[in-house]
Amino acid sequence: MELDKHWLENVNVIESPNCEDRPVGAEIDLLVIHNISLPPGKYGEDFVEQFFLNCLNPTAHPYFAEIADVRVSSHLYIKRSGKVIQFVPLVKRAWHAGVSAWQGRENCNDFSIGIELEGCDEKPFTDAQYDALTTMTEQIRTIYPAITKDRIVGHSDIAPGRKTDPGPCFDWQRYLGAL
Repeated sequence: MELDKHWLENVNVIESPNCEDRPVGAEIDLLVIHNISLPPGKYGEDFVEQFFLNCLNPTAHPYFAEIADVRVSSHLYIKRSGKVIQFVPLVKRAWHAGVSAWQGRENCNDFSIGIELEGCDEKPFTDAQYDALTTMTEQIRTIYPAITKDRIVGHSDIAPGRKTDPGPCFDWQRYLGAL
């Protein structure tokens, strides 16, 4: 599939440098749901976007100094308002999963698509986020039909003990039931 077909409809595009080609022959068959807020537990700023673009000011908040040199990206980021930003074309490998494994396969970035929700483990996500997540998931599954409901997981599922997101406030039943 051509690269331009891997930008989804009705999203804002901000290209992150934190991506690369997937391994030759990698089948995209996993969707990973995350949460992120910068600083942790705070919403409404553009710090996540800056982080994914490697331009987060380490002096803007004490936590930022700890993560300033980390290189991370996801394919999609859904803000509390439901606004969707795509940072990496789906055909490319985004750097969202880190050390990870799913069903005996390591390096989940090789075969997955990552969606970050603006949020944290302790607070519910918004109706607008669930609506956008459902719409984006349906678009992705049209392109990659191997991503069945049982191949949609949380970051905590592929990195147990290391990651907890999307967290206990994420309503899996609501999300998967809407698909």
